[in-house]
Amino acid sequence: MNILIVLTSHDQLGNTGKKTGFWLEEFAAPYYVFQDAGATITLASPNGGQPPLDPKSDVPDSQTKDTQRFKADPTAQAALASTVKLTEISAGDFDAVFYSGGHGPLWDLAEDPVSIDLIESTLAAGKPVALVCHAPGVLRHAKASNGMPIVQGKAVTGFTNTEEQAAGLTEIVPFLVEDMLRNNGGNYTKAADWQPYVVHDGLLITGQNPASSEPAAKYLLEQLSLIATK
Repeated sequence: MNILIVLTSHDQLGNTGKKTGFWLEEFAAPYYVFQDAGATITLASPNGGQPPLDPKSDVPDSQTKDTQRFKADPTAQAALASTVKLTEISAGDFDAVFYSGGHGPLWDLAEDPVSIDLIESTLAAGKPVALVCHAPGVLRHAKASNGMPIVQGKAVTGFTNTEEQAAGLTEIVPFLVEDMLRNNGGNYTKAADWQPYVVHDGLLITGQNPASSEPAAKYLLEQLSLIATK
């Protein structure tokens, strides 16, 4: 079972002068779900190497059992420090793809043609793609084989407008994930802010927020198990 985890390489929060990147829990939780299931994990990002960590995801209030496990895991830290460049990745080598969130992906992965092709190719090959929190934003330009947005008519979720408002970044981000998914024809639903919520529609799996990272990863494994038994 080969699973690819994709992370952002973008570290600037618009023009604020503040840093952003990936959200630690949204990497650590799925990483350990997959590792504990015996998967072979590959980490990738647009630039390769160490992806930028959103500093807000590393404060005491943001810590979880998985982030604490990561901080005590030099092997995982070394893997994260040496992500493969997305241009060196072949979709055919993997059984599934998981996109970790954080605000960074809204700037780079959402516009990255290599990432867009990875998503389109993986789904077209009958393999699942899971994306959590802001990561569903990377579906912005992905198209189905009929040329329509890949989320059109699909049940989806992602970081809500009210969660973005609570984060104080509504006017900073290049687009709002909830609005984009709706505007692209997705059947968007959500739970209460900050509550775990995962939606699946065929091979497409989306999670609303950081708390949805672990359940989204577990559902991805369930989908792989179903595919394996067919």
